[in-house]
Amino acid sequence: MTGLREGFVAGLPKAELHVHHVGSASPRIVSELAARHPGTVPSDLEELRRFFEFRDFGHFIEVYLAVVDLVKTPEDIRYLTYEVARELAEAQSVRYAELTCTPYTSVLPHEPERGMPIEAYTEAIEDARVAAERDFGLVLRWIYDIPGEFGLPAAEETVRFAVDHGPAALVGFGLGGPEVGVDRPQFKPHFDAARAAGLHSVPHAGETTGPETVWSALRDLGAERIGHGTSAAQDPALLAHLATEGIPLEVCPSSNVATRAVPSLAEHPLPAFVAAGVVVTINSDDPPMFGTTLNQEYGVAADLLGLDEAGVADLARTAVRSSWAPDDVRRRILDEIDTYSGG
Repeated sequence: MTGLREGFVAGLPKAELHVHHVGSASPRIVSELAARHPGTVPSDLEELRRFFEFRDFGHFIEVYLAVVDLVKTPEDIRYLTYEVARELAEAQSVRYAELTCTPYTSVLPHEPERGMPIEAYTEAIEDARVAAERDFGLVLRWIYDIPGEFGLPAAEETVRFAVDHGPAALVGFGLGGPEVGVDRPQFKPHFDAARAAGLHSVPHAGETTGPETVWSALRDLGAERIGHGTSAAQDPALLAHLATEGIPLEVCPSSNVATRAVPSLAEHPLPAFVAAGVVVTINSDDPPMFGTTLNQEYGVAADLLGLDEAGVADLARTAVRSSWAPDDVRRRILDEIDTYSGG
């Protein structure tokens, strides 16, 4: 972190808006789950590090789904959620997080003998959420996302989980997985239903495809924030639209390099987004899988944007303001950031 004290970033109160439930499982957590369910994922920590070396985005999806398959019972869900919350709060000074969950891959309605009831899934994440706020002071909210690789059946079930079984802490509806061959318009009815139920629209778009995918997410899915949006930098009209409408991009620099969405950190479009006046938030995506942390991502952003401590504190404020946290939680965290940074 050139010109920036690591200790400042480590202690800075933060909100994380783009972080995946299973993708947040650290090697410690994955090792425990792999020991519970021996199979394709190694439980040895050194072997796990090699397991998480991705060739490309497609390979990342394969590895991600292998880890998903370790989460087989409500007890696994509860353990994973609580331990992820512990690490966000204790190691990253996160005060509020919107954790993206993919209930479809745990409930497995197409393979009921392997899955768990949605009621058990919901009870497990909610029990962990309440315990995390009590034990760590971390406020959690949920985003349910469609795993795009499973197509329309997954979309239909995910809407049902959200509308008919969604907990009170559910705030958003998303779309993840591969973009190539998974057109956004086909999911319009599902996003319409979720939005009619009061959920915010927050799809991934433009991570591994061009700007048109972002336009489609805005036009067809009513996106209020965009996950990644990396390719938006290729379209000045899109950047101007995002800036004018105040639609934030959830930027995850190290993730984009790890999945080959961008060639290197030096070539990341984050500075172009900021120069165009686009609202950006800094996030970690699937941090242990990409060998990063939210603290490290703030350091990367500081280097790319030439920020001092005041500038980094402003990034933290932007994430809080772009969140769907309750008003009192927003005010409390913004006050904490002001106190911490002297601002």
